[in-house]
Amino acid sequence: MHALFLALDWTWIIEKLVLIAIVICGSLLIAMYETYAERKLAALIQDRRGPNRAGPFGILQPVADGLKLFMKEEIIPGLSNRFLFVLGPGMAMLTAMMTSAVVPWGSSIQIAGRTIPLQIADINIGMLYIFGVVSMGVYGVMIGGWASNNKFSLLAAIRGASQIISYELAMGLSLIALLMLTGSLSLKTIVDQQLDQTYYAFYQPVGFLIFLVCAFAECNRTPFDLSEAESELNFGYHQEYSSMKLGFYLFSEYVNMFISSAVMATLFWGGYDIPFVNDAELGQRIGQNPLALLHVLCLLLKIGMFVFFFIWVRWTVPRFRYDQLMRLGWKILIPLALLNMLATGLLILLRH
Repeated sequence: MHALFLALDWTWIIEKLVLIAIVICGSLLIAMYETYAERKLAALIQDRRGPNRAGPFGILQPVADGLKLFMKEEIIPGLSNRFLFVLGPGMAMLTAMMTSAVVPWGSSIQIAGRTIPLQIADINIGMLYIFGVVSMGVYGVMIGGWASNNKFSLLAAIRGASQIISYELAMGLSLIALLMLTGSLSLKTIVDQQLDQTYYAFYQPVGFLIFLVCAFAECNRTPFDLSEAESELNFGYHQEYSSMKLGFYLFSEYVNMFISSAVMATLFWGGYDIPFVNDAELGQRIGQNPLALLHVLCLLLKIGMFVFFFIWVRWTVPRFRYDQLMRLGWKILIPLALLNMLATGLLILLRH
Protein backbone atom coordinates (compact mmCIF):
# COMPACT_ATOMS: atom_id res chain seq x y z
CA MET A 1 0.00 0.00 0.00
CA HIS A 2 2.83 2.37 0.89
CA ALA A 3 4.60 1.58 -2.41
CA LEU A 4 1.38 2.32 -4.34
CA PHE A 5 1.04 5.63 -2.49
CA LEU A 6 4.60 6.61 -3.45
CA ALA A 7 4.14 5.47 -7.06
CA LEU A 8 1.27 7.88 -7.69
CA ASP A 9 2.09 10.93 -9.82
CA TRP A 10 0.93 13.52 -7.31
CA THR A 11 1.93 16.43 -9.53
CA TRP A 12 -0.42 15.15 -12.25
CA ILE A 13 -3.20 14.63 -9.68
CA ILE A 14 -2.79 18.17 -8.31
CA GLU A 15 -2.82 19.60 -11.85
CA LYS A 16 -6.09 17.81 -12.61
CA LEU A 17 -7.69 18.85 -9.30
CA VAL A 18 -6.78 22.50 -9.94
CA LEU A 19 -8.18 22.28 -13.48
CA ILE A 20 -11.40 20.66 -12.19
CA ALA A 21 -11.78 23.44 -9.59
CA ILE A 22 -11.24 26.14 -12.23
CA VAL A 23 -13.76 24.57 -14.65
CA ILE A 24 -16.41 24.08 -11.95
CA CYS A 25 -16.02 27.58 -10.46
CA GLY A 26 -15.84 29.13 -13.93
CA SER A 27 -18.97 27.30 -15.09
CA LEU A 28 -20.91 28.39 -11.99
CA LEU A 29 -19.72 31.98 -12.34
CA ILE A 30 -20.66 32.07 -16.02
CA ALA A 31 -24.04 30.48 -15.22
CA MET A 32 -24.64 33.24 -12.64
CA TYR A 33 -23.96 35.98 -15.16
CA GLU A 34 -25.96 34.21 -17.86
CA THR A 35 -28.98 35.05 -15.70
CA TYR A 36 -27.86 38.70 -15.66
CA ALA A 37 -27.32 38.70 -19.44
CA GLU A 38 -30.72 37.10 -19.98
CA ARG A 39 -32.52 39.72 -17.91
CA LYS A 40 -30.64 42.57 -19.55
CA LEU A 41 -31.23 41.28 -23.09
CA ALA A 42 -34.89 40.61 -22.29
CA ALA A 43 -35.19 44.19 -21.05
CA LEU A 44 -33.52 45.48 -24.22
CA ILE A 45 -35.89 43.49 -26.45
CA GLN A 46 -38.92 44.64 -24.42
CA ASP A 47 -37.76 48.28 -24.25
CA ARG A 48 -37.17 48.50 -20.50
CA ARG A 49 -34.15 48.80 -18.18
CA GLY A 50 -33.82 45.46 -16.46
CA PRO A 51 -31.89 45.02 -13.17
CA ASN A 52 -30.12 48.28 -12.29
CA ARG A 53 -30.13 48.60 -8.47
CA ALA A 54 -27.60 46.04 -7.15
CA GLY A 55 -24.23 47.53 -8.03
CA PRO A 56 -23.36 49.69 -11.06
CA PHE A 57 -25.63 48.76 -14.00
CA GLY A 58 -27.08 45.99 -11.81
CA ILE A 59 -23.88 43.94 -12.14
CA LEU A 60 -24.29 42.47 -8.63
CA GLN A 61 -27.86 41.27 -9.26
CA PRO A 62 -26.79 37.58 -9.68
CA VAL A 63 -24.99 37.77 -6.32
CA ALA A 64 -28.12 39.22 -4.71
CA ASP A 65 -30.26 36.47 -6.27
CA GLY A 66 -27.88 33.79 -4.98
CA LEU A 67 -27.92 35.23 -1.46
CA LYS A 68 -31.71 35.39 -1.57
CA LEU A 69 -31.92 31.69 -2.47
CA PHE A 70 -29.43 30.79 0.28
CA MET A 71 -31.38 32.74 2.91
CA LYS A 72 -34.85 31.58 1.96
CA GLU A 73 -36.64 29.08 4.18
CA GLU A 74 -36.15 25.48 3.06
CA ILE A 75 -39.46 23.66 2.78
CA ILE A 76 -39.83 19.91 2.22
CA PRO A 77 -43.48 18.81 1.71
CA GLY A 78 -44.68 16.42 4.39
CA LEU A 79 -45.98 13.80 1.94
CA SER A 80 -42.91 13.86 -0.31
CA ASN A 81 -40.18 11.20 -0.47
CA ARG A 82 -37.54 13.12 1.50
CA PHE A 83 -34.46 11.27 0.20
CA LEU A 84 -35.44 11.51 -3.48
CA PHE A 85 -36.67 15.07 -2.99
CA VAL A 86 -33.13 16.06 -1.96
CA LEU A 87 -31.45 13.80 -4.54
CA GLY A 88 -33.27 15.27 -7.58
CA PRO A 89 -31.72 18.78 -7.72
CA GLY A 90 -28.30 17.41 -6.70
CA MET A 91 -28.40 14.94 -9.58
CA ALA A 92 -29.46 17.65 -12.03
CA MET A 93 -26.50 19.84 -11.06
CA LEU A 94 -24.03 16.93 -10.94
CA THR A 95 -24.83 15.72 -14.45
CA ALA A 96 -24.70 19.29 -15.77
CA MET A 97 -21.18 19.76 -14.35
CA MET A 98 -19.83 16.31 -15.32
CA THR A 99 -20.30 17.01 -19.02
CA SER A 100 -17.51 19.62 -18.98
CA ALA A 101 -14.85 16.99 -18.18
CA VAL A 102 -14.13 16.09 -21.82
CA VAL A 103 -14.34 19.58 -23.36
CA PRO A 104 -10.90 20.88 -24.51
CA TRP A 105 -10.88 24.48 -23.27
CA GLY A 106 -7.53 25.34 -24.90
CA SER A 107 -4.36 23.78 -26.27
CA SER A 108 -1.86 23.42 -23.40
CA ILE A 109 0.25 25.54 -21.07
CA GLN A 110 3.82 25.02 -19.90
CA ILE A 111 4.67 25.47 -16.22
CA ALA A 112 8.04 24.49 -14.68
CA GLY A 113 8.92 22.34 -17.67
CA ARG A 114 5.62 20.44 -17.60
CA THR A 115 3.08 20.57 -20.44
CA ILE A 116 -0.43 20.76 -19.00
CA PRO A 117 -3.35 20.20 -21.43
CA LEU A 118 -6.38 22.39 -20.73
CA GLN A 119 -8.73 19.43 -20.72
CA ILE A 120 -9.72 17.42 -17.67
CA ALA A 121 -9.95 14.06 -19.50
CA ASP A 122 -9.04 13.35 -23.11
CA ILE A 123 -10.78 10.01 -23.57
CA ASN A 124 -11.17 8.36 -26.96
CA ILE A 125 -14.95 7.98 -26.46
CA GLY A 126 -15.61 11.57 -25.43
CA MET A 127 -18.88 11.89 -27.34
CA LEU A 128 -20.22 8.63 -25.88
CA TYR A 129 -19.32 9.96 -22.42
CA ILE A 130 -21.29 13.16 -23.08
CA PHE A 131 -24.35 11.22 -24.23
CA GLY A 132 -24.10 8.89 -21.25
CA VAL A 133 -23.99 11.78 -18.78
CA VAL A 134 -26.69 13.80 -20.58
CA SER A 135 -29.02 10.80 -20.59
CA MET A 136 -28.67 10.65 -16.79
CA GLY A 137 -29.90 14.24 -16.54
CA VAL A 138 -33.45 13.06 -17.17
CA TYR A 139 -33.37 11.30 -13.78
CA GLY A 140 -32.94 14.64 -12.03
CA VAL A 141 -36.15 15.87 -13.68
CA MET A 142 -38.11 12.64 -13.13
CA ILE A 143 -37.00 12.13 -9.52
CA GLY A 144 -37.76 15.75 -8.58
CA GLY A 145 -41.23 15.67 -10.15
CA TRP A 146 -42.20 12.27 -8.71
CA ALA A 147 -40.77 12.80 -5.21
CA SER A 148 -42.72 16.06 -4.77
CA ASN A 149 -46.03 14.12 -4.60
CA ASN A 150 -47.66 16.86 -6.66
CA LYS A 151 -49.67 16.05 -9.78
CA PHE A 152 -48.51 19.15 -11.67
CA SER A 153 -44.86 18.36 -10.87
CA LEU A 154 -45.34 14.76 -12.01
CA LEU A 155 -47.01 15.82 -15.27
CA ALA A 156 -44.16 18.25 -15.94
CA ALA A 157 -41.55 15.57 -15.17
CA ILE A 158 -43.23 13.13 -17.58
CA ARG A 159 -43.27 15.84 -20.24
CA GLY A 160 -39.63 16.67 -19.64
CA ALA A 161 -38.50 13.03 -19.67
CA SER A 162 -40.31 12.17 -22.91
CA GLN A 163 -39.03 15.37 -24.52
CA ILE A 164 -35.39 14.73 -23.57
CA ILE A 165 -35.51 11.07 -24.65
CA SER A 166 -37.13 11.98 -27.99
CA TYR A 167 -34.64 14.67 -28.90
CA GLU A 168 -31.62 12.64 -27.79
CA LEU A 169 -32.32 10.28 -30.71
CA ALA A 170 -32.19 13.03 -33.33
CA MET A 171 -29.12 14.55 -31.66
CA GLY A 172 -27.29 11.23 -31.69
CA LEU A 173 -28.16 10.58 -35.34
CA SER A 174 -26.94 14.06 -36.32
CA LEU A 175 -23.58 13.31 -34.69
CA ILE A 176 -23.20 9.96 -36.45
CA ALA A 177 -22.86 11.83 -39.75
CA LEU A 178 -20.21 14.08 -38.19
CA LEU A 179 -18.33 11.13 -36.75
CA MET A 180 -18.29 9.49 -40.19
CA LEU A 181 -16.19 12.48 -41.29
CA THR A 182 -13.96 12.71 -38.21
CA GLY A 183 -13.35 9.00 -37.63
CA SER A 184 -12.94 9.72 -33.92
CA LEU A 185 -15.06 10.18 -30.80
CA SER A 186 -12.38 12.25 -29.02
CA LEU A 187 -13.26 15.95 -28.79
CA LYS A 188 -9.57 16.90 -28.76
CA THR A 189 -9.00 15.01 -32.02
CA ILE A 190 -12.05 16.67 -33.60
CA VAL A 191 -10.71 20.12 -32.66
CA ASP A 192 -7.23 19.26 -33.97
CA GLN A 193 -8.76 18.26 -37.30
CA GLN A 194 -10.34 21.72 -37.60
CA LEU A 195 -7.26 23.77 -36.65
CA ASP A 196 -6.52 26.15 -39.57
CA GLN A 197 -8.98 24.12 -41.67
CA THR A 198 -12.62 24.47 -42.74
CA TYR A 199 -14.95 23.96 -39.79
CA TYR A 200 -17.26 20.95 -39.76
CA ALA A 201 -20.33 23.22 -39.63
CA PHE A 202 -19.72 23.91 -43.35
CA TYR A 203 -19.43 20.19 -44.15
CA GLN A 204 -22.42 19.30 -41.97
CA PRO A 205 -24.86 22.26 -42.01
CA VAL A 206 -27.94 20.03 -41.66
CA GLY A 207 -26.34 18.05 -38.83
CA PHE A 208 -25.40 21.27 -37.04
CA LEU A 209 -28.93 22.66 -37.40
CA ILE A 210 -30.45 19.45 -36.00
CA PHE A 211 -27.96 19.43 -33.12
CA LEU A 212 -28.76 23.09 -32.35
CA VAL A 213 -32.53 22.48 -32.24
CA CYS A 214 -32.05 19.39 -30.07
CA ALA A 215 -29.79 21.37 -27.72
CA PHE A 216 -32.71 23.75 -27.05
CA ALA A 217 -34.92 20.77 -26.20
CA GLU A 218 -32.23 19.13 -24.02
CA CYS A 219 -31.76 22.35 -22.05
CA ASN A 220 -35.55 22.88 -21.63
CA ARG A 221 -35.24 26.27 -23.27
CA THR A 222 -37.98 28.15 -25.09
CA PRO A 223 -39.64 27.22 -27.43
CA PHE A 224 -39.21 23.74 -25.91
CA ASP A 225 -39.73 24.55 -22.21
CA LEU A 226 -42.89 22.45 -21.98
CA SER A 227 -41.82 20.92 -18.65
CA GLU A 228 -41.74 24.41 -17.08
CA ALA A 229 -44.86 25.88 -18.71
CA GLU A 230 -46.06 28.26 -15.97
CA SER A 231 -49.42 28.87 -17.62
CA GLU A 232 -50.21 25.13 -17.79
CA LEU A 233 -48.30 23.45 -14.96
CA ASN A 234 -47.96 26.10 -12.24
CA PHE A 235 -44.13 26.29 -12.63
CA GLY A 236 -43.24 22.76 -13.67
CA TYR A 237 -41.39 19.85 -12.10
CA HIS A 238 -39.66 22.01 -9.46
CA GLN A 239 -42.87 23.64 -8.22
CA GLU A 240 -42.50 22.32 -4.65
CA TYR A 241 -38.84 23.31 -4.32
CA SER A 242 -37.46 26.33 -2.49
CA SER A 243 -34.15 27.72 -1.26
CA MET A 244 -30.99 26.32 -2.91
CA LYS A 245 -32.74 23.14 -4.08
CA LEU A 246 -34.70 25.34 -6.45
CA GLY A 247 -31.47 27.23 -7.15
CA PHE A 248 -29.77 23.98 -8.20
CA TYR A 249 -32.52 23.24 -10.72
CA LEU A 250 -32.41 26.76 -12.13
CA PHE A 251 -28.59 26.87 -12.17
CA SER A 252 -28.32 23.45 -13.82
CA GLU A 253 -30.33 24.80 -16.77
CA TYR A 254 -27.85 27.64 -17.28
CA VAL A 255 -24.84 25.35 -16.79
CA ASN A 256 -26.35 23.00 -19.40
CA MET A 257 -26.77 25.95 -21.74
CA PHE A 258 -23.11 26.90 -21.26
CA ILE A 259 -21.79 23.34 -21.74
CA SER A 260 -24.08 22.71 -24.74
CA SER A 261 -22.68 25.85 -26.35
CA ALA A 262 -19.15 24.64 -25.62
CA VAL A 263 -19.87 21.24 -27.21
CA MET A 264 -21.42 22.84 -30.30
CA ALA A 265 -18.47 25.21 -30.68
CA THR A 266 -16.06 22.28 -30.24
CA LEU A 267 -17.70 19.89 -32.68
CA PHE A 268 -18.81 22.23 -35.43
CA TRP A 269 -16.93 25.54 -35.10
CA GLY A 270 -13.32 24.57 -34.44
CA GLY A 271 -13.41 24.73 -30.64
CA TYR A 272 -10.56 26.94 -29.44
CA ASP A 273 -9.17 27.50 -32.97
CA ILE A 274 -8.64 31.18 -33.74
CA PRO A 275 -10.33 31.82 -37.11
CA PHE A 276 -8.34 33.36 -40.00
CA VAL A 277 -5.08 32.91 -38.03
CA ASN A 278 -2.38 30.25 -38.35
CA ASP A 279 -2.18 29.06 -34.74
CA ALA A 280 1.22 27.38 -35.13
CA GLU A 281 2.88 30.54 -36.50
CA LEU A 282 1.19 32.68 -33.85
CA GLY A 283 2.46 30.34 -31.12
CA GLN A 284 6.04 30.67 -32.42
CA ARG A 285 5.77 34.47 -32.25
CA ILE A 286 4.11 34.99 -28.87
CA GLY A 287 4.85 31.73 -27.02
CA GLN A 288 2.76 28.75 -25.97
CA ASN A 289 1.21 30.16 -22.78
CA PRO A 290 -0.13 33.41 -24.36
CA LEU A 291 -1.42 31.30 -27.26
CA ALA A 292 -3.27 28.99 -24.83
CA LEU A 293 -4.85 32.03 -23.17
CA LEU A 294 -6.00 33.32 -26.56
CA HIS A 295 -7.41 29.85 -27.31
CA VAL A 296 -9.48 29.92 -24.10
CA LEU A 297 -10.74 33.44 -24.85
CA CYS A 298 -11.62 32.46 -28.42
CA LEU A 299 -13.62 29.44 -27.25
CA LEU A 300 -15.42 31.57 -24.64
CA LEU A 301 -16.28 34.09 -27.35
CA LYS A 302 -17.81 31.36 -29.52
CA ILE A 303 -19.72 30.05 -26.49
CA GLY A 304 -20.94 33.58 -25.78
CA MET A 305 -22.38 33.84 -29.29
CA PHE A 306 -24.35 30.62 -28.78
CA VAL A 307 -25.54 31.75 -25.32
CA PHE A 308 -26.73 35.03 -26.87
CA PHE A 309 -28.64 32.99 -29.47
CA PHE A 310 -30.26 30.86 -26.72
CA ILE A 311 -31.39 34.02 -24.92
CA TRP A 312 -32.55 35.82 -28.07
CA VAL A 313 -34.71 32.86 -29.12
CA ARG A 314 -36.32 32.66 -25.67
CA TRP A 315 -37.57 36.23 -25.84
CA THR A 316 -38.55 36.09 -29.52
CA VAL A 317 -40.16 32.73 -30.34
CA PRO A 318 -43.38 31.59 -28.60
CA ARG A 319 -43.65 28.22 -26.88
CA PHE A 320 -44.75 25.19 -28.95
CA ARG A 321 -47.73 23.06 -28.05
CA TYR A 322 -46.73 19.67 -26.71
CA ASP A 323 -48.06 17.77 -29.72
CA GLN A 324 -46.09 20.10 -32.01
CA LEU A 325 -42.96 19.47 -29.95
CA MET A 326 -43.23 15.68 -30.25
CA ARG A 327 -44.21 15.83 -33.93
CA LEU A 328 -41.15 17.94 -34.71
CA GLY A 329 -38.87 15.48 -32.91
CA TRP A 330 -40.25 12.19 -34.25
CA LYS A 331 -41.62 13.09 -37.70
CA ILE A 332 -39.19 15.77 -38.87
CA LEU A 333 -35.86 15.80 -37.02
CA ILE A 334 -35.26 12.04 -36.79
CA PRO A 335 -36.06 11.34 -40.50
CA LEU A 336 -34.01 14.40 -41.49
CA ALA A 337 -31.06 13.18 -39.40
CA LEU A 338 -31.32 9.73 -40.99
CA LEU A 339 -31.34 11.23 -44.50
CA ASN A 340 -28.36 13.43 -43.60
CA MET A 341 -26.48 10.38 -42.32
CA LEU A 342 -27.22 8.40 -45.50
CA ALA A 343 -26.26 11.35 -47.73
CA THR A 344 -22.98 11.78 -45.83
CA GLY A 345 -22.16 8.09 -46.23
CA LEU A 346 -22.94 8.24 -49.96
CA LEU A 347 -20.71 11.30 -50.46
CA ILE A 348 -17.84 9.66 -48.56
CA LEU A 349 -18.27 6.50 -50.66
CA LEU A 350 -18.25 8.47 -53.95
CA ARG A 351 -15.23 10.51 -52.87
CA HIS A 352 -13.20 7.36 -52.28
